[in-house]
Amino acid sequence: MSYTCEQLAEAFESANLSVHGVFRTRLEPDSLYAGHVERPTTRGAVLIGLSGRADFIFDGTERHAVEPGVALIGGLNKRLEIRTGGEAFEYGLVHYLPEPPLGEAAHLLAAVSVLRISADPEHRLLLEQLLVAASLPDGMVRLEKKTLFYQLVNRLLIAARAMRHGPATAIIDETLALIHAHYAEPITLARLAERHGLGPKYFSAQFRKYMGMGPIDYLIRYRMNRAQELLATGSYTVLAVARSVGYPDAYYFSRLYKKYKGVSPRETGLKHRRNRPS
Repeated sequence: MSYTCEQLAEAFESANLSVHGVFRTRLEPDSLYAGHVERPTTRGAVLIGLSGRADFIFDGTERHAVEPGVALIGGLNKRLEIRTGGEAFEYGLVHYLPEPPLGEAAHLLAAVSVLRISADPEHRLLLEQLLVAASLPDGMVRLEKKTLFYQLVNRLLIAARAMRHGPATAIIDETLALIHAHYAEPITLARLAERHGLGPKYFSAQFRKYMGMGPIDYLIRYRMNRAQELLATGSYTVLAVARSVGYPDAYYFSRLYKKYKGVSPRETGLKHRRNRPS
């Protein structure tokens, strides 16, 4: 099954991954490649169609057509055969492997997810940079390879989300920018929806499809993250932090903070003060 861009982003962020081979491969037209039918794959992959078309068939039943504008993520421990069409098929491939401990994120990144993406020269550029980095033995370059890998994944997920939501993308991006700039001010669902001439219920549904959560939930999470950063400095009172993120009532802020962060604001500040070097 394909997972959402939000689920994939969270999995890539939380999983411990090692990045392995980087390839740019050309397959001949009207051909069958069955190297992994008897030997299942040993790594997951980020795969991008560059030219031509081919069917990727996993475990004999799960079939996905790959061409320019399509990317695959996952495919670990799968039996795989590739059938090319009437012209040569070219694709870029980056192998990765989740490292122990293997949790839910690793399971998600082993499944096959399909991304519909727009044509973006940046994808090819990042792939070319990865190919160069993968061929050099220097440790600093290996770090660059991993950094480029995450940049590529991030751009693919952003492109896939934009393709999926079409015109709604601009609306959501503007809403996010407003929240990030004015999170300390009073912001209501009605105000956010009215900016775009939409009803609150419809706007909230579109936002949830895009972000995986409602707009007010996103606003609260953003405020709590900013509050956590301030509390971690150990330089501000709970009341000062609460007011700085839009809550004049410190008691109400503390209840929200504990709900979203699992600890009280005072515990956060105390923990970081204890761990601060003398």
